[in-house]
Amino acid sequence: MNSSKELFTIEGKRKYLTQEEQARFLAAAAQLDRGEVRTLCMSVAYTGCRISEALQLTVARVDLSAKALTFQTLKQRGKVKYRSVPAPDELMEALELVHKVRKIQKSKGGGDAALLWSWGRTQATKHICAVMTAAGIDGSHASPKGLRHGFGVRMAQKTRNPRLIQKWLGHTSLDTTAIYMDLVGEEERAEAINAW
Repeated sequence: MNSSKELFTIEGKRKYLTQEEQARFLAAAAQLDRGEVRTLCMSVAYTGCRISEALQLTVARVDLSAKALTFQTLKQRGKVKYRSVPAPDELMEALELVHKVRKIQKSKGGGDAALLWSWGRTQATKHICAVMTAAGIDGSHASPKGLRHGFGVRMAQKTRNPRLIQKWLGHTSLDTTAIYMDLVGEEERAEAINAW
């Protein structure tokens, strides 16, 4: 289960976005007229959340002070579990600007029932895939799952802390998280070979 092959298709093609591809994806999203699509793209790219988790995000679970988003973790076999994922200033500012987070949080109910995005999973996926196309990214990694995997790979490269990555991605088992740690080892070897 913890083989890095899970980050590759049967044909050996990558299922995750590289850092350069994520930068192109975010640049393409920044050009969009629709702020809601832009914030969805940013949220999935910067937090590694599942698309369904993003679509369940309410205004009340945007913590502007702690600069974090709190997702209801899916795939927990009937358990209700939440996780807080740190988010960059750029994302927090975009969420505030586009979704009027502060204003809604101060209103009656504090945004408990106010979803950030009103789309279903199919429409949200179409939006992300359209931005991938605009960024010139195609293949099996040009998807919301590719953004999630890319987040996992980058976090493994930066933190080298599997427990933290497990928490941020909402994995039940550390074995699932280990695929990102295994891949980092392979990428380090590839970089060494290129240096020689």
